[in-house]
Amino acid sequence: MKYSDLMVDWLVEQGYTHCFYVGGGNIMHLLDSCSRKMTCVAVVHEVAAGIAVEYFNATAGGPRALALVTAGPGMTNLVTALSGAWLESRELLVLGGQVKTADLARGEVRQRGIQEIDGVAIARSITVHASTVEDVLDRADFLARTEAGSHGRKGPVFIELPLDIQGRDVDPATLDTPVPSPPSPPRATPEQVTDLASRISNAQRPVLLIGGGVRRDVAQGLADQLAAAGVPVATTWNGADRMGPDHPAYVGRTNTWGQRSANLIVQQADLVVALGTRLGFQQTGFNWQECAPVGDVVHVDLDPRELSKGHPRTALALQVDANNLLSDLLALDLGQHGDWLAYCREVRASITQIEDNHTGEGFISPYVVAATLGDLCTPADVIIPCSSGGAFTVMMQTFETKPGQVMVTNKGLAAMGYGLSGAIGAAIASGRRTILVEGDGGFSQNLQEIGTAAVNDLDLKIFIFDDNGYASIRSVQINYFNGRYVGCDRSTGLGLPDWGRLFDTWGVPSMRLAAGFERDPEFLARFNGRGPQAFIVPIDEKQTYFPRITSRMVDGGGMVSNPLHRMTPPLDETLSARVGVYLPTKESTT
Repeated sequence: MKYSDLMVDWLVEQGYTHCFYVGGGNIMHLLDSCSRKMTCVAVVHEVAAGIAVEYFNATAGGPRALALVTAGPGMTNLVTALSGAWLESRELLVLGGQVKTADLARGEVRQRGIQEIDGVAIARSITVHASTVEDVLDRADFLARTEAGSHGRKGPVFIELPLDIQGRDVDPATLDTPVPSPPSPPRATPEQVTDLASRISNAQRPVLLIGGGVRRDVAQGLADQLAAAGVPVATTWNGADRMGPDHPAYVGRTNTWGQRSANLIVQQADLVVALGTRLGFQQTGFNWQECAPVGDVVHVDLDPRELSKGHPRTALALQVDANNLLSDLLALDLGQHGDWLAYCREVRASITQIEDNHTGEGFISPYVVAATLGDLCTPADVIIPCSSGGAFTVMMQTFETKPGQVMVTNKGLAAMGYGLSGAIGAAIASGRRTILVEGDGGFSQNLQEIGTAAVNDLDLKIFIFDDNGYASIRSVQINYFNGRYVGCDRSTGLGLPDWGRLFDTWGVPSMRLAAGFERDPEFLARFNGRGPQAFIVPIDEKQTYFPRITSRMVDGGGMVSNPLHRMTPPLDETLSARVGVYLPTKESTT
């Protein structure tokens, strides 16, 4: 039996059903084996394979996908995808081809085999595990490597397989070693759970902050218990689909570009219990010293390095599984917090979701588009709000999820060009209508995958915010460099396509939207019909994006940022006083 066939059999036993790939000579055996045992999806560029796999695995909830790339440029093209999965702690198994073992340079020269490069050395810093298989591995050893990123803090795995190893003839019986059970995540002790429950009960203004480390099924399965507990619940961006606005305890999404009301609530809490979030700078604000300025932070995470990194300040760090802890916690009495929850609801009600922004005549407000899509989308839809720029910010501030929806993004790396590839993976994983919202600049960075969506006839609805370039770059150049534009639009050298003609190339229908599009019968027919569709949304180049956390330059080239509760523009004094009762000073709400 050929070894590549046996390896694929083992992977199928582990639940792998799909392979995203770009073909190449150094993976010929692996590709042939995968094609007979899995659903194989060809993509145009290797980075798309990696991103699609990450989003497939984050969406599917059962079936698993892997990426298959050839040696040399096949691997190097994948580095961005590995980096993104690494930062977001998501599963991404990459099988990479390599030249024959006899042709390996082994550091003696730069290259011996054709397309040879040391992929493991490149991948090592952005993977849970990276290795080259230079001899046949038994089942236990092989799966120990491939499954290294599927337990504990998850992450990508890169396995490099020389061509002669792939094609070697093996006896399956001699390699069929037993596979040990994966380790269980650390669970909080009864004493730890009781202590945390007591802290919440004794607090006057507690908040639970749910991150992506709390699984979707766990959060949604505990919806009734969370409601009964009566403790306000905020979510991070990666936890955005864990709870929606109709839940009685929900208070919104916090972030440097988060919802103003949510930021104000969390900043007024006297206890923030952060579950399954690393509490990075986007979550705490760059001015992390003023994160939770009147309260304590309890940080729950699997990675001890995140718990000890020094920011934000924490009163208690628990290296335990957030899912089990949340379930155990909700079985106990967490005290009475009705007045505080009522105040949080008042704050939410007092601050409009869509704030006053400039939108020029003939354009559509991106905030209105996001809110409208929130109304139009069904609980069965999958939502992909790209990963950076104005389109991403607007979606995360304005689009409200419904129970049953899945929302996936990658903001750790915040790379442009993630949206389309991620949406392809999510659409294939779910078989559901998938809604992608992405800016024109970001979409342009991976637009070749329109063909992948077309040839697979995916039920993918693409909304492109067309504002002639990189809105976030343009904003930086306005705010800090007096509007000296460089490489941010067509006039400064950025080559963007004619969108209608572009989609015509692949036979994907497109239409340009106008104000009131949600009432347009043609739009509704396209949006609710089956198959890929593109919608071009005219966005003002001078569109403003508020609220946001602003920063200022200081002497020496440094930057100083406002804390989470002090978003721009400031609230009027009367409203500020009403929604910032528990902040350290009245001025801090502005």
